[in-house]
Amino acid sequence: MKRLSFYFTCFLLSINSWAQEKQKDSIPEGMEKLDEVLVKSVRVDADSPITHSNLSKEEIAERNLGQDIPILLNYLPGVVTASDAGAGVGYTYIRVRGSDASRVNVTLNGIPFNDAESQGTFWVNLPDFASSVENLQLQRGVGTSTNGSGAFGASLNLLTDAVSEVANAEISNSFGSFGTRRHNVKFSTGLMNDHFEVAGRLSAIASDGYIDRASSDLKSYFLQGSFVDENTLIKAVTFGGHEITYQSWFGIDAATLETDRTFNPAGAGQYTDEDGNTRFYDNEVDNYKQDHYQLHWNQKYSSHWSTNLGLNYTYGRGFFEQYKEDEDFADYDFTPIVIGGETINTTDLIRRRWLDNDFYVINATANYKNSNLDIDFGGFYSHYDGDHFGEVIWAQNAGGSEIRDNYYFGNGTKNEFTIFGKTTYRINDQWSAFVDLQGRFVDYETSGLTSDRVPLEVDETYDFFNPKVGATFQINDGNQLYASYARANREPRRSDFENGINTAERLNDIEIGWRFNRKKIEVNTNLYYMWYRDQLVLTGALDDVGAPIRATSGESYRLGIEIDANIPVSNKFMIKPNIALSTNKNKDFFATVDGALTNLGSTDISYSPNIVAGNILVYQPQKNLQLSFLSKFVGEQHLSNLDNNDLKLDSFFVNDFNIVYELRDIPVFKSIVITGLINNIFDMKYESNGYSFSLGEIADDQSPTGLRTQYFTGFYPQAGINFLVGATLKF
Repeated sequence: MKRLSFYFTCFLLSINSWAQEKQKDSIPEGMEKLDEVLVKSVRVDADSPITHSNLSKEEIAERNLGQDIPILLNYLPGVVTASDAGAGVGYTYIRVRGSDASRVNVTLNGIPFNDAESQGTFWVNLPDFASSVENLQLQRGVGTSTNGSGAFGASLNLLTDAVSEVANAEISNSFGSFGTRRHNVKFSTGLMNDHFEVAGRLSAIASDGYIDRASSDLKSYFLQGSFVDENTLIKAVTFGGHEITYQSWFGIDAATLETDRTFNPAGAGQYTDEDGNTRFYDNEVDNYKQDHYQLHWNQKYSSHWSTNLGLNYTYGRGFFEQYKEDEDFADYDFTPIVIGGETINTTDLIRRRWLDNDFYVINATANYKNSNLDIDFGGFYSHYDGDHFGEVIWAQNAGGSEIRDNYYFGNGTKNEFTIFGKTTYRINDQWSAFVDLQGRFVDYETSGLTSDRVPLEVDETYDFFNPKVGATFQINDGNQLYASYARANREPRRSDFENGINTAERLNDIEIGWRFNRKKIEVNTNLYYMWYRDQLVLTGALDDVGAPIRATSGESYRLGIEIDANIPVSNKFMIKPNIALSTNKNKDFFATVDGALTNLGSTDISYSPNIVAGNILVYQPQKNLQLSFLSKFVGEQHLSNLDNNDLKLDSFFVNDFNIVYELRDIPVFKSIVITGLINNIFDMKYESNGYSFSLGEIADDQSPTGLRTQYFTGFYPQAGINFLVGATLKF
């Protein structure tokens, strides 16, 4: 890895040395904006043989009232979302083609956002980030080469606010059900002296949550300084957030679901006092801060050549706090104490489990483009250093410990080097070819103890080669066909190593698609076949911090068809339907059932609905008024890989109503935008997420083994009818 780092540094120096020798030409009118080049290396264009969807700043703003980015993406094809607190604020989740968020590669301005160890994306750490997004692209399947952990269900890349030529400011406030409110202010100086811009945002979001005691207190910021001239864009960007979220990560069981849908067994530390009364600890919270610092330098040297250099530092730190009853002294390295002749070796206590991590990135790309050829090549290097430790901040019986003694400490370091080259070649007016080759090299080491005080010593190296090829055929002005093949490899995450898994996963993905675009009608249809080797599927069980546990499934596949469209019925009425039909199977799946290891044969992959459908009806009676009716159907989902029909999430069908009205030509303001959103307008009771695990075996004379496995199921209820309404004052 050190040798690769040296080569990468030489590569960067050679790019800049070569670039300085190139003659600077003026930028022809109509060439792509300098801002867009920041994400060009991880994005694809409209004609690429990669299945994708785009969302613009304006489309995001229509429903942006404080809910997290996964919720705002809910109506894209193949997407399923969930919220712990039930109303889209706090911890939220996204699945694409049945793959959970840890398998969706996310980049912010080309910089990985997925946590290097857990591979998860925690949008709660960047509340209201949607208000600083210029546009985004969701690539389904493997997609094109990107930075960070490989995409095993999708990749999502976001571009933050573009440089504004004109000074502007806005103030936004929104309020809604469950005490939800969002307040933010944004500004831009516009270009000063035709070259410099400073822009920023401050946001505060709070919500009590639909679930009891599942409140959120979220704050975030965004600040960028930019220099731009005819051929140069330099951006210094910093953004971050601080979240304090009462936990609701354990859901509720089926019986409670029927009698008390909003009950929260975790989010307030339920315990029993000395008199046998049920109490709730009032500070069972997740308290985490994350700050990102990015520097981007994009340089155009001619009408054909450009380069981009990106630097990043991310600092994350925080803890979750819990009240625990009757904990053994041995689990915390306490010394037993004797009181009145009785040995005391258990205690009630309050503990914090900490994460403290640093993430460094250097990313460099170069692009050559002419009328027939578009070549991107570059390299990426990252270093992650994360501490995991626990401390006891109070104990009823301290056992000789000192306040905030660490009862476990572990460290993880991860180094990653990637080099890639991708080319699109226009063969003639009808045919174009796409080739994308990536080498990815990962070193991961751990030391110390896990939170269960078990030694975790990992020293693994993974070398991956990820080829991708495709072709596009332009039948005529309105019809286009494409096909692609892509391979992705992916290393295990920290929790997999804790469970004894060190085998990398492999995915092969074939996509075949048809795009129709004529007379403002757009239809995108694609077939996909994704087959996996050693896929890590969700078992349905959770660990003691509510994170999903995974297991290797051997051979498995996902086969499906996705269709989405934009159909203007008239100049005032638009229909935007989409549907994803799929079958998702494990082959020869082994599991312990009724006390015996059993080959269950072909089983459904957990959390993978066979149908996901959405629709948006848009009516715009006048230029400044838009009414939208949004619908989403998600088929039933297995909570395990056992094909046990008792371990399922029911299908659900929900509908939202959105209104956007803009007041223009008024004193003081450029405009006032009033936005309203009614979620789940028909007040449907549904659960979008859940879990299950074995409780062990009981005797059963009807079972061939004489035993029957009992299971527990948990559910995360989502809110019934609820609303958000807001106003944005633009100056």
